[in-house]
Amino acid sequence: MEKPEITRLLNAPIAAERIAGLRRVKAELDAGHIPAPEKTAFVNNHIHTTFSFSPYSPTLAVWLSFENGLQSSGLMDHDSIAGAREFLEAGKILNFPVTIGVECRTDFSNTRLNGRLINHPDQDSTAYSAIHGIPHGRFDDVSAFFAPCIRIRNERNARMTAKLNEYLKEFGLSLDFEKDVLPLSQSKNGGAVTERHLLYALALLLIAQFGCGAELVALIEKRFAIPLSDKLRKQLLDDKNPFYAYDLLGALKGAFTPRFYIPAHEECLPVRTVAAFSHDIGAIFAYAYLGDVTDSVTGDKIAQRFEDSYLDLLFDELPQLGFQAVTYMPARNTVAQLQRVQKLCNQHNLLQISGEDINSPRQLFRCEALKKPEYRHLVDATWALIGHELSATANPANGFFTPETERRVPSLADRINHFAAIARAERKP
Repeated sequence: MEKPEITRLLNAPIAAERIAGLRRVKAELDAGHIPAPEKTAFVNNHIHTTFSFSPYSPTLAVWLSFENGLQSSGLMDHDSIAGAREFLEAGKILNFPVTIGVECRTDFSNTRLNGRLINHPDQDSTAYSAIHGIPHGRFDDVSAFFAPCIRIRNERNARMTAKLNEYLKEFGLSLDFEKDVLPLSQSKNGGAVTERHLLYALALLLIAQFGCGAELVALIEKRFAIPLSDKLRKQLLDDKNPFYAYDLLGALKGAFTPRFYIPAHEECLPVRTVAAFSHDIGAIFAYAYLGDVTDSVTGDKIAQRFEDSYLDLLFDELPQLGFQAVTYMPARNTVAQLQRVQKLCNQHNLLQISGEDINSPRQLFRCEALKKPEYRHLVDATWALIGHELSATANPANGFFTPETERRVPSLADRINHFAAIARAERKP
């Protein structure tokens, strides 16, 4: 079975078809018709799927994690956990451990960070936060908790589409939110619609109108006044580029988004409210460190300053707000940035979680930085996260941060070892 056929099967329109396709792929793998993947030390706890924005269904995301030799992968969709059961089932079929989480934007206006640009490129007093290790019996609670956020967000998405159309009017272009944007999402199945969906719809519209190549590049640079790096210009001049629409989205995201962006307020819940919910369901509440950006690894962020100038204040505040962990991406930041983050995590007794944001076909499932000695502890932390999720699903009192567990195993390092051992023992040979 060739890779295009595997992708077609695992990205089928219906979840049941995707799972059935994975069973076929697994049978081919067991028969030796598909080569077994090389085993690596890599992990990734921050993978988006089509239930937020990504070219990968939950099933395909798990397969690609497995195919790339990862030890584990973690679901992390925006405001939605609707892909979780499929993600888990795919992991079971492959005997591949996975974790379940959800990412959301949280309101920091009633904290000491009010008025600061935190880790959200488009508005201040707002931060991306992650709920990791969600016990499997609480998925419906998570869906109910975020359902109003998704509804309000879609109302704002529709207004942003209208604002975008005002800008596009002089080019004779327009987008219909219901017809052009929503069909690109899993909205009808409980998925979220993000700004990336709007930009992807715009990218497809521009390609249809101007084609791939010089005419579209001239429009972007001259009429849209968006500067392109040499690398990105070369990609957009290549009409055979298989990732053209995603590269165009990346070019538009940093500089173009402010022209139609409407700040999110009501849909961004107060950070303490989200923390309390995460604690209540027995999950792990994590702050998503971004750090000052110079050259964007993901290709869709402009150079911008975020938390680094007030990092000590941020870390003083995080435990007070209910954060139990910090998640960061070793491939995105410098060693110096992450050494500082690691030191502060240790000072404040915060669990460190690794995750490389996957929402584009150019992004790698493997994070080569995890080979470095200074990041190897993140692999043990991932196994601890798996162990926590298994334990908290079986018995809510046995989660990583419950009072009972903290009394029995007060040391964070010892708890990581304890839960990592549980996860490794649970894995079938």
